[in-house]
Amino acid sequence: MQERQARTMGVDHLGLTVGDLDASRRFFVECLGWQVVGEVPAYPAVFVSDGCVRLTLWQVDKSAGYAAFDRRRNVGLHHVALKVAGLTALESLHAHVSDWPGVAIEFAPQLVTPGGSRMHCMVREPGGVRLEFVCDLAG
Repeated sequence: MQERQARTMGVDHLGLTVGDLDASRRFFVECLGWQVVGEVPAYPAVFVSDGCVRLTLWQVDKSAGYAAFDRRRNVGLHHVALKVAGLTALESLHAHVSDWPGVAIEFAPQLVTPGGSRMHCMVREPGGVRLEFVCDLAG
């Protein structure tokens, strides 16, 4: 059987619409330690990166009101999963983001699956995007 070769090479970036661009920028840069790698003030959008992943944060148009994303009712991004170095890093990050203004904690660190080898937690950053932080428990 002939193996198919993918026509793509991974994710270049994710574009996320946020409810509060300034709050989201502060969260990624000041709370998570990411860098701003570009921006388009007229759009408005800001591009942030942790050195491995690049996100485009777009300000939602609030002129006619907007609806927050409902993961059970809308087609689109369910969440962004960001990898951390290990359990200590996950627990430390969870404690840090829990104290950040505007962050909503969905659940604290727990096993991804019962008896599994990965832990995760889920938060909603100040601009409204669901973020999962995940780590492998084994080396």
